[in-house]
Amino acid sequence: MKIIAHIHTDFPAKFGIPRQSGLVEELKGRIVFEPEYRNPDAFRGLEGFSHIWLLWQFSGTKRHSWSATVKPPRLGGNKRMGVFATRSPFRPNDIGLSSVRLEKLEYDPKLGPVLYVAGADLMDGTGIYDIKPYLPYTDSHPDASAGFAGEVLDYALEVVFPEALLSLIPEGKRKAVIEVLKQDPRPSYQDIPDRRYGVEFAGYDVRFTVQDQVLTVCEVVDLHGERAR
Repeated sequence: MKIIAHIHTDFPAKFGIPRQSGLVEELKGRIVFEPEYRNPDAFRGLEGFSHIWLLWQFSGTKRHSWSATVKPPRLGGNKRMGVFATRSPFRPNDIGLSSVRLEKLEYDPKLGPVLYVAGADLMDGTGIYDIKPYLPYTDSHPDASAGFAGEVLDYALEVVFPEALLSLIPEGKRKAVIEVLKQDPRPSYQDIPDRRYGVEFAGYDVRFTVQDQVLTVCEVVDLHGERAR
């Protein structure tokens, strides 16, 4: 398969990215197509859809082998499930699937058609294999069973983000970073109260600790050189 586009997001690394698309609606992305796929005719009618599917490459988790079972993080990382019963990136084929909101389609004089999306769970620079329109009359199943994933549907941490540190984040990114932290970026097998973790987001390294389901931001590092505690 060919990469037709790349998405640009606020995540330079995979750590901290929400584990599903749409969990953090404030996360924005910009999809820029490769030159051979910039024909405006290929996008005719797309602006009429509110959501689209992205098929993309798990470039950050490439492996030469696969396992029949994986450990879903929301089950504590200790319980194994069949790989085809999960959305784990460790699969026979490195294909990801995300449903995102299409905010707008713009035509750039140099880049051609550019898609602006919200709710993306992709790392910056991720290759896109294909896009397809989301069709609510066939893609949405309100009565569907969520299996074991339904057990952790409402999981979220309480986030304590001191105002002095939050003010260092650009205003338009503040709600997004708080929502990202609520999702608990830590590996599921790590629950060490004194350990500091860091999420790189929008040019900042946001460092925090977690104890008793409360995440406390203790430091923000501007990756361009400034530092605050």
